[in-house]
Amino acid sequence: MPDRTLLTMPRLPARLDAQQAALLLGFAEHDIPVLIKARLLKPLGSPAQNGIKWFSTAELEALAQDRAWLDRATKAVQSHWRVRNREKNLGPVSEGRPVGFGDQGNEQA
Repeated sequence: MPDRTLLTMPRLPARLDAQQAALLLGFAEHDIPVLIKARLLKPLGSPAQNGIKWFSTAELEALAQDRAWLDRATKAVQSHWRVRNREKNLGPVSEGRPVGFGDQGNEQA
């Protein structure tokens, strides 16, 4: 469980890492890369793909107050995990059905 002392600080630091950003926004830490990929969160600078991501606290606080953004972000996270879980249970999905499912004998000459 993340350290929630961040939320009790009288003044937040100017930038937060992914764990702190997740805590402030009410998402799980593993949802932050999903939000970045969906272009709903933008890290500061130009971090390497495997580098530490930092986020503007002022921007995060504004997003946390924006109901429309929260709705889009929640839908993006739900959609991501729905697809991931479907792929885990059924394999990769192509055109609404698992790849390789029922494809035998369907080749057209």
